[in-house]
Parts: sequence; structure tokens; C-alpha cells
Amino acid sequence: MAKYLVTGAAGFIGSSLVRALLDRGEQVRGIDNFATGKRSNLTEVLDRIDFHEADLLDLDATHRACAGVDYVLHQAAIPSVPKSVLDPLGSNRANVDATVNVLVAARDAKVKRVVYAASSSAYGDTPTLPKYEAMNPSPISPYAVAKLASEYYMVSFYRCYGLETVSLRYFNIFGPRQDPSSPYSGVLAKFSMLMLRGEQPTIFGDGEQSRDFNYIDNAVSANLLACTTPASECAGRVFNVATGRRITLNETFEALKKLTGYTGSLKYGPERGGDIKHSLADITLAQKHLGYKPLVNFEEGLQRTVEWYQSEARAVEV
Repeated sequence: MAKYLVTGAAGFIGSSLVRALLDRGEQVRGIDNFATGKRSNLTEVLDRIDFHEADLLDLDATHRACAGVDYVLHQAAIPSVPKSVLDPLGSNRANVDATVNVLVAARDAKVKRVVYAASSSAYGDTPTLPKYEAMNPSPISPYAVAKLASEYYMVSFYRCYGLETVSLRYFNIFGPRQDPSSPYSGVLAKFSMLMLRGEQPTIFGDGEQSRDFNYIDNAVSANLLACTTPASECAGRVFNVATGRRITLNETFEALKKLTGYTGSLKYGPERGGDIKHSLADITLAQKHLGYKPLVNFEEGLQRTVEWYQSEARAVEV
């Protein structure tokens, strides 16, 4: 049995990792300051983990969180392009400074490996598709710059201190417990809840922008694989975590109409600054070196997601 620290444990991805680790019988410690995470995401498992309510910008608290840990799954972030455009300083503190604290604390605690939630936003809006890891990064938003900077810190701590690190560039993860009420939440979470309520969703742009949507179980699997893969295959490296398939937002809307029973129309708004037009991953390296493969396809994942939001809505009504 290994001991894992999940940063951002009360977030969408963090809480999913906590559950998966508990299901495997691992020891789990979580840390979250609830800036974006929700206590309700951990309600039924909180008594089974060692939870620290603290901010990663507090280096002493981060040291305490890393003490005695084998693996760190660093998910904590303010994961928002629009918010980073409004507040680049806050984005940098949460997404870079906090990451350096995690790395320093993990190094000092002699953690075996840190697996980092990197972002496909590092690729920017370059026309080349699919995106592959050897491409020159071209981040647009302050969020993307911060996530890329943290990738470089991961590599630096591996090369300078021998701390094994793996960066996973996430592409548009969706699934249960993604917060649809946040103005910065993922489009699938927001659309699912709006359409279940019979409310009109808005697409910023013409709807032909495309995304490599990846169901949460696939991202969880990639993290667990990244912990146990031999260092010779993954340490100090970056891997795309996606499906290798892209879907337009207009197509997504049509798929959700069938699942939610929504009969209304779609509203289009102006494009948002920092948004990327198309996103598609080459997942060859993750397949080769981590043994990663998508476990759940888009259609199945979307159905599971809508069913979860439906159950949540019924629970609120009761």
C-alpha cells in the first residue's frame, strides 16, 4: 500500500482521483483551500482520508502535506482562461508559485514522484493538428503561460534534484462533479445542467470550434499509470492525455439535446479572448510509454455525465 497526496482534492479531478485511490486500497491524503474545490465533492469519503484544509502558498503547510508521502498528484489550480485574463497575478500565484512550493516540499520529503496536471492550453492556437508534445509551445492566456511554466519547473526539479516528475497535458476533461454553476466551468458541465433545466445555452463563437473531450475516468487512469510506470519511460517528460478525436461545440449541443430532452435553440455570443479554436491530441507517446488508452469514449462519457447531473437535480428536488 502506497501513500498518495492529492492537491486540489476537493476539485472535480482531485476528488475523482481520491475515490479511485481509495477503491484500490491506497492511503490518501488530500489538501485543498476550497478556493475552487467544493467540500461536497468529498462528503462521503472525507472520513477515509487524511485531509488538510490549507493553501499551497503556505510552504509550511505544504511541507506537512508532503511528509511521509510516496506520490503527489498535483491537481490544484485556478483552471480558468477567462479568470487569468482578468487576474494574471492571481493566476500566477495559484498556478506557478503554489506549484514551486509543492516541488520544494516533495523534494525535501523525498517523495518518489510528482505527477502534474498540465494543460493543452500550452499549445496555443497553432494551426497544426493534432498537437504533439515536441511542438513548440505557443501559450496565449496568462493561465496557459502559468501551466507551461510549471511544466518547466517539473523538468527542472527532475534534472537538478533527481525528483521524478511527470506532466500530463489534459485536453478538455469532463464528467460527474464538474461544477456547472461556475462562470469558468467546462462547457459540457454548463450545457448539461442548463439544458436539463430547459434553459438556453450560449456558445461563444460560431460553434465550429472543436475540442478533444476526454471523460474523467481516462484522466484518472493516466495519473495512476504515471505513478507506476518505470522512471526510464516517463520521468521528466510531458504526455498528452486525451482521446485523439475532436468534436465541434455544435455537434456537442446536438448530442446533449438527445440526452437531455432539450427542445430549445442555441444562442451564439462573441468569441472570448484567450480561447483556442481547435484542440486535438496525438496520444502516441502516452500510449507507448505509459500504457495509456481511453477507457470511455465521448458518447458513453456524455451519457454518464448527464445521468449524474439528472440524479443531482432529483436529489435537490427531494
